[in-house]
Amino acid sequence: MSEVLKVGKIVNTHGLKGEVKVMALTDDQRRFDDLDYVLIDNKEVKIESCKYQKDRVIVKLEGVNKVEEAEKLKNKFMEIPREFAVELDEDCYFLADLRECTVFDTDGKEIGEVYDIIQTKNNDVYWIRKPKEVLIPALKDIVTEINIDDRRIIIRPIGEWMDED
Repeated sequence: MSEVLKVGKIVNTHGLKGEVKVMALTDDQRRFDDLDYVLIDNKEVKIESCKYQKDRVIVKLEGVNKVEEAEKLKNKFMEIPREFAVELDEDCYFLADLRECTVFDTDGKEIGEVYDIIQTKNNDVYWIRKPKEVLIPALKDIVTEINIDDRRIIIRPIGEWMDED
């Protein structure tokens, strides 16, 4: 498991005084209210203020006072040390921890590695790309076990819930 978690991606500048527009990578973008600092390129950067605009967070970072300075931060990630992450409910996981878990069915057949998680209105979907592309709905009826420490996800055999080729 990574020692840091991505909480946002700087997608643009905002205004002329060095603010940055951030796409939140958390379920609750108001999470930024609780952060004193973030890591950018592994360097601690203090958050001076944040405000919210539709689906983006406008953040003022210490030491970034001009649009030209903010421009250099575009496409960089904001991270936090794992120990400052919110506490999760039982059976809830950080998306970063699910990526690269190996998925097996209950018969022990390896399905592949989680490449990404697609978040839909109703449930998450685990996207497996190799050896064969498979989309697995993250439903309790299908996903029987998740073991983050062992990087393993166990699902019911695909043929039980999806037409086979």
